[in-house]
Parts: sequence; C-alpha cells; structure tokens
Amino acid sequence: MSNIYLGLVHYPVINKFNETVTTSITNLDIHDISRSCCTFGVKKFFVISPLMTQKELLSRILDFWKTDLAIKFNPFRVEALRLVKFVDSIRSAQEYIKKQEEISSLTITTSATKQKSILKFSEYGNIDKPVLLLFGTGNGLSREVHELADFVLEPITGSGEYNHLSVRSAVAIVLDRLTSEK
Repeated sequence: MSNIYLGLVHYPVINKFNETVTTSITNLDIHDISRSCCTFGVKKFFVISPLMTQKELLSRILDFWKTDLAIKFNPFRVEALRLVKFVDSIRSAQEYIKKQEEISSLTITTSATKQKSILKFSEYGNIDKPVLLLFGTGNGLSREVHELADFVLEPITGSGEYNHLSVRSAVAIVLDRLTSEK
C-alpha cells in the first residue's frame, strides 16, 4: 500500500454557480480531517490556499494546540494536528512529497460526480507510489484540477439520489475504504 498524503484544496474550487473561487479555511475541517488522517495513517495533511490571510488563520488555530494548556486538555487532538501543513498550491504539496519520498507522487482527485480516468476503491491497493489525495471545498475541485490528476477516485454513493457529503465526512469514508479495501 502506498504512502498517503492528503490535500484539502481551497483554490481552485467551484461554487454552486460552477465558478472557480477561493474558499475559506474552517476550524471544523482542520480538526476533523486531521483526526481522520491520524486515524488512517496519512503522512501529512496539506491545507492548500494561495491566500496568506488563510495561512495566518490556520496558524492561529494551530498555535493554540501547541500550548501546554492544549496538550493537557486534549493530547490526542494535539497529535492529530501535528499532521497539518499549509501550502500555497497543489504543486507545492507535490514538491514537498517528492522531497520526502525521493520519488514523484501520483495525484488522485475526488468528486461526488463521475469523471474520466476513474480509479475504483478496489484498485487502489495496486498503487505502489506515494499518493497525493485531493479533496475540494465549496462545491468541489475545479475541472482543471481533475484534468491534471493521474486518476479521479470513484464517487461515494449512498442509497438514494442525494449525494453531497461534507468534505469532513467524505475524507473519513474515503480513507476508511482505501486503507481497509482488500
């Protein structure tokens, strides 16, 4: 099984009008996704945004969790948040992985809708390179991000027509399926 790195993309993503936008970092996403990443053995959780104001916001969130009070209050949360790293672009995340792994990673995007170059969950176990697994905020990753990816992971489907999970829920489900799929 490959080394998984996860990226939460805040740009370029689309809004409900299918416009490319930049979204804001949210405290819940950072906390919950880092906990899922820690649970499922993700090597690094990248928060991806070109805006330095968002980097400052993330730093304020993470700085609290480096204090003695936070360590005493919730050491498990502190451990999970150590996985978080801000980068200004998907390319920066890819370069970080290449430096860490000494090999280029595959980039796999996620979407609630079917795309081309679909990778089934059951096929993931055949990958032997590091993986940058990208999730989009807002209404998902832009078309350009999917086109640059090596694969698009098959969507999570439920029992009905409705298919719009929170990104926090999607991350947990995808990581569970990828790490427990036989």
